[in-house]
Order: sequence, then structure tokens, then C-alpha cells
Amino acid sequence: MISLSPTHHAITSIRSKHARPAKAVVIGAGPGGLAAALLLARGGMQVHVVERLPRVGGRCSSIEADGFRFDLGPTFFLYPRVLERIFSLIGRDLHTEIPMVRLDPQYRIAFGSGGQLDCTPNVARLEAEVAKISPTDAANVRRFLSENRVKLEKFRPTLESPFLGWRDLLSWDLIKLLPILRPWQSLDKELGRYFTDERIRLAFSFQSKYLGMSPFNCPSLFSILSFLEYEFGVWHPIGGCGAVSEAMARVAREMGVTFSLGEEVQEVLFDGRRAVGVKTPEGEYRGDSLVINADFAHAMTKLVPNHLRRRWTDAKIEKKKFSCSTFMMYLGLEGKQDDVPHHTIHCAADYATNLADIEQRHILSEDPSFYVQNASVTDDTLAPKGCSTLYALAPVTHQHPNVDWAKEKPAFRAKLLSQLKKIGITDIEKRIRYEKVVTPADWEHSYSVYRGATFNLAHTWQQMLHFRPRNRFEDLDGVYLVGGGTHPGSGLPVIYESARITSRLLLGDMGHDADWLGKPGAKEEAVAVPVG
Repeated sequence: MISLSPTHHAITSIRSKHARPAKAVVIGAGPGGLAAALLLARGGMQVHVVERLPRVGGRCSSIEADGFRFDLGPTFFLYPRVLERIFSLIGRDLHTEIPMVRLDPQYRIAFGSGGQLDCTPNVARLEAEVAKISPTDAANVRRFLSENRVKLEKFRPTLESPFLGWRDLLSWDLIKLLPILRPWQSLDKELGRYFTDERIRLAFSFQSKYLGMSPFNCPSLFSILSFLEYEFGVWHPIGGCGAVSEAMARVAREMGVTFSLGEEVQEVLFDGRRAVGVKTPEGEYRGDSLVINADFAHAMTKLVPNHLRRRWTDAKIEKKKFSCSTFMMYLGLEGKQDDVPHHTIHCAADYATNLADIEQRHILSEDPSFYVQNASVTDDTLAPKGCSTLYALAPVTHQHPNVDWAKEKPAFRAKLLSQLKKIGITDIEKRIRYEKVVTPADWEHSYSVYRGATFNLAHTWQQMLHFRPRNRFEDLDGVYLVGGGTHPGSGLPVIYESARITSRLLLGDMGHDADWLGKPGAKEEAVAVPVG
């Protein structure tokens, strides 16, 4: 049971007497902010979203130029059940609003040490692919999927519940999960229970990069990530993941949500410790509650006075462990690469050294791993006729004194272009018709990402659940968090889920019915859609 503080009970009493609906101001139109706006509006609140960029989506927005369209950040759309449920709760159908294609193969993994896998959701074909590298490991694919199906179902209530205090962390339901979660093991060690070949372990653990972490120190819990891909699919929304954000904003506007785009929040306004609104260059926006979807560490250190924070002071944030960053290239090309899959992950020959360069030594690798999205093989809306888009990403250290991107950018660009030859993309430079490069310095200064850590706070056990910034933010009154910097964490599915957790708390605190949002762990089909 969640116990509300006297302050929250007082708020509920006050709000129930208001003649007007309670109003929420949302900082940031990223995926978490958009999902919260939809749910809060459906729950009867007035919602106003303030976004620094001139378009919605945050890091899940689009770049459009010269007839080319790219996703700025996420390109993998996973576990659509979470967003399907949110759309169902507001009386809409996700796949009607946003056409999507399920990919098969989901992606190709090319190993610098030799071999490749075309990873398919067809289990028999997946076993055959694995057998090409390790026949012994192929026999354990179904056991891995079966046991992770159980792990996800048992852990799902935890991913859907707020962690507001020690009692939540020490609940008997969570303690009973310890033999399944094995928190003392890394993801790579967990995969060792199934697969002996390090390449096969890597194929089922590289997804830790969705969290900005190495499989050698990522908690074993996250074996569920690769399971989610095979069980529920890797999807491509037509128009890219940015199209999902745009559709969410369109639906939100239809529901009465208002937006101020291209307005940077300069400060959060307070009455004592209670947030009462935000200030932008255009003026002030007041509300009864504030939802922060901006990068957590950036928002706290730039928008909230340090003296108002107890647990998350500047000094304490500085000591936290942050994820890696990414070096990005968005290339509009003449011609197509029809023999290159939609998604390709190339792992360095010495993957462990590459990861240590990123997370421990904070230097640039001589042989960096990289990811390429060649979405034009699936979606012809992204480029002019006869052209294609290419999105290339290399995981790199977050901002660190060891790397000066003003000096390193040209050389690393050249290195990444050269690396593309390893997956069959050659003669590329003369075909470039549009190019944009984003470095960790750009993520920090142009996109307001603390240290350029694109996956936010690292997902160590010491920075998860109760130890992560809480959905009802513990340091300030009237402030709620959504996005990768709060529970459950980074990655689109759990960011969307953070919005449902937070909206349930906020609506309850404001005296609105929140039961229609469903209980943690409830089966999707058992959730009622509100009428009216």
C-alpha cells in the first residue's frame, strides 16, 4: 500500500473543491512527456506541454532536411504492448494511429571476430542461425526464451509499480524474486547459463547498450530485453520512431492538450518548496503540478535551486554513474544499399576492450563497435526517389576531459565511415547528399543532456528502483518525473510505462479517479477503457 504524506492529502482535499480542472504543466515533449499528457488529459486534467525544441519528440524526434528524414535517437521500436495499452486507455488504437512493420530478420549482428547472425523471431530459423556458429548453444535457445518469459511475467509488476520508499524496495514480493533475478550476476554471466560461445552471449546481451551499459556490468535482470525482441517483435513505424511522437502529439491536441514549442524553460517557479509553474522567454505557465520529462540531471542542476534539493543536490548528482554517449552520423545518400539489412550491429573484434575504452578508460577505441540503420529498405517515405538514408551510431564515452570533440570529431568521422566497409557499405563519401554529425558535446550543449550521457543514469542496482529518482519526486512538492531518469529507466517501453506510473500517482494526488489506469501487473486485456 502507498501511504500519502499529509501534504498530498491536503492537496487532494483542496483540488476536490476546485471549480476548474486541475492543471499540469509538462516540461519536455519527449516520449514520456507525451504519454503523460495523453493520460492526464484522459483523467480530466488540463495539460500544457512546454518544449525547448521546435518540434515534439525530444530525443525521439525526427531530423528532416533536403527531402531526407531520420530519427534523432531511438530507431528500435520494441514491446509495443506498453504503448498499445496507453492508447487503449485513452480510447484509441495504436496501430490505426501509427502504421508499423514488424521486421524479419530483426537485425543482423556481424562479429569482428568472425561470423554473423541474421536474428529472426522465427525460433526454428533462429536456432539454425545460432547453430552455424555454435551447434551446442542452438539447443539452449528455447530454454533461454522460456525461462525469460517467466522472469518477465514475474518482474512485470515491479516495472509497473512506483518505488517511493524502503518498504517498497523490501517488499516480500520483490524479495521472492531474488533467485530468479540473480542480482549478484552480470548479464554476461547470466547468459553463460545458456550459451558457451562468447559471440552467442553477445547476440543475446548487446541490448544492454539500449541502457548505455556493458553486458559485463549490466544487471542480469536485463536478459529480458532480448527476450522481448523475439517474443513481441522489433517494429519499424512508417516515418520512423519520430512519427510515433508526432502521432501522440496530434492525438493529445485532439484531446485538448496545449503545446508551446521552441520555448526553453529557464527556471521552475516555486512557492516555498512547492513548484507552481515554469518561466520561459515568452512568459510564465502556472499549474497545480509539474511533470518533468527533461533530462533529469540537466533539469535539476539548471532549473531548480540547489538549496531546495536534499537527496539530489548538485554534489550528489555529480557522483552518480552515468551511461555512455553516442557519436552519430545521419547521411542522406544517392542510391540504395538493398543488400544491407534494416538494422545491423557490428561488434568489435575485441569487444571487451572496446567497452572498457568507453566505460573505464574514457578514450576513443581504435576499432569501435557501431550500429547502422538502413531504413530505406523497409520505408520509402524517408528519402527522395533513388536515394536512401543511413543512420550510423558508435557508442563512445560520455563527456570526459580525455576526449576533446572539437579536435577529435573529424578523425572519428573518418574512422566510422571506414568502419562501414566491414558490413559491405563502400564508396560512401562521394554519394553523400546530406550529412549531420552529433557528438557527445552536441548532446550536452545542443540537446541539454547531462554529460552527453544519452541513456541517462546508468542502470546499476545502486541506481534502480528505490535508488533512482522517484516518479513522485522526493525532493520537491508538486513535482513528478517521467522519462529515462526515473523508475523504471531508459528505453522507449519503460519510458512510456513511467508515464503510466506517474500519471496514476498524480491523478490520485489531485483527487481524480486513477483506477482506470489499471493495477501493476494486471493483464492487458483486463484493463477497462474509460468512457466519455
